[in-house]
Amino acid sequence: MYILIFFVAHWFLSLFFQTFYLHRYASHKMFSTHKFNERVFHFLTFFFQGSSYLNPRAYAIMHREHHAYSDTEKDPHSPHFFRDVFQMMWYTAMSYRQHVRKLKEPEERFKGNTPEWPLIDNFGSSLFSRFMFMGLYTWFYIAFATSWWMFLLLPIHFIMGPLHGAIVNWCGHKYGYANFNNGDKSKNTTPFDFLMLGELFQNNHHRHPNQANFGAKWWEIDPVYPVMKLMHWTRLIKLRKPVAV
Repeated sequence: MYILIFFVAHWFLSLFFQTFYLHRYASHKMFSTHKFNERVFHFLTFFFQGSSYLNPRAYAIMHREHHAYSDTEKDPHSPHFFRDVFQMMWYTAMSYRQHVRKLKEPEERFKGNTPEWPLIDNFGSSLFSRFMFMGLYTWFYIAFATSWWMFLLLPIHFIMGPLHGAIVNWCGHKYGYANFNNGDKSKNTTPFDFLMLGELFQNNHHRHPNQANFGAKWWEIDPVYPVMKLMHWTRLIKLRKPVAV
């Protein structure tokens, strides 16, 4: 029971901060917030992503490239240019690494307005940090696992962040239905996206990239949007009016 609770908690907390902070804030600036709150969100993203922490600046640049070149040869992770999801993940990882190390100069329009915290970003991307978290996950499993098969979940913990991204990038541009003709292959993989917290409403998101609510039809419920509305009402964040693109 402890192992399953830990796995589910890690899955959704890591995913929440990836979609809320890295995607909706760092990449799209769907809301504004006080610098102190930004630091708190930044730290929580590092803490809950753990061994698979994703640098907000690098994430934002790649995501902006993805929107600008969706499902073309310049898209850093379109599933239509790779033979399988593993090849796509490898190419994405190499592009991400270049942005983290600032070895690749992005186009001017993709730069800037991204949250950076060198202390956390450098430590979170270090091998020491990644192996530290991997060791903590392993210790928890040794302490509480009651069957051998539970240890098969450990690798998922190790690569949680990139795995979430791979599911969204692969499935969200291959499988499902489309509400809008966006000129790309984006899809809404499922009309009920609880598992990926609204991220699989890719067709809706590519139509309205600055809209905080990823759902478009009344039945398409984005679980993160009500949380953001509550944070807006309590003045933790201030939702911005979507800008037409």
